[in-house]
Amino acid sequence: MNVKHLIFGLFIVVMAATSVQAVPTQITVRVKAKDGKFVGTSMGGVLITVRDVLTGELLAKGYTAGGTGNTVRIMKTPLSRGVPISDQSAAKFTATIDITDPTYIEVTAYGPSAGLQSASKVSSTQWVVPGKNITEGDAWLMEMPGFIVDVLAPPTHSRLSGVPQTVTIKANILMMCGCPITPGGIWDANKIEVKALLKKNGQQVGVLPMQYAGSPSQFSGTWNISDLGTYEATVYAYDATTGNTGINKVTFMVEQ
Repeated sequence: MNVKHLIFGLFIVVMAATSVQAVPTQITVRVKAKDGKFVGTSMGGVLITVRDVLTGELLAKGYTAGGTGNTVRIMKTPLSRGVPISDQSAAKFTATIDITDPTYIEVTAYGPSAGLQSASKVSSTQWVVPGKNITEGDAWLMEMPGFIVDVLAPPTHSRLSGVPQTVTIKANILMMCGCPITPGGIWDANKIEVKALLKKNGQQVGVLPMQYAGSPSQFSGTWNISDLGTYEATVYAYDATTGNTGINKVTFMVEQ
């Protein structure tokens, strides 16, 4: 091989290397609670992972951060095409990924981190072209269904002595964005069904309706127990208008 051929070969190698340089591309992800606002810092954020679908490679991960957004814009203003429901305050996660070719991307959202007992997981896919950012408007918008249901009483695995026994079951129930539920409010306690499904020693023994307990997002009900045993209470919140549903459960023992 003469010098000219060697130089030409090196030139081809350099050009090939240059042609496959990765291009930084930004993706902004926002997660909106179903029938609610954006899920951000007040709920510990939502874990976002960004992957190449074809290779499984993890390209980025992090948590949404920021506020829940503008209530009037999100919950009270009729939707118009091309008009975002988010503003600069709305929680988001922005990743910069380096890609050389159009890449089929999967974004997965898991959380919220402050309510992992009722966490939800959603994902969506889309082609992303190098250098073509997805950052404007609502950007990559995902909807997260569910309610945060936190059973406050009785404490899980608690032990109660003797029968008959009156047990108060109490739960704190929020939208996934942390928004409160109150009678007549934007998220109306009168329109959300809250009940506890009751089991004793693994067998269904009843269903307990739970009522608004006087403070935002608080619901309670009382249950009269006449038998000893190991009990389980699964508390659910259900909105028939949207189908939105969340659950949590506790166990407790009633002993002699």
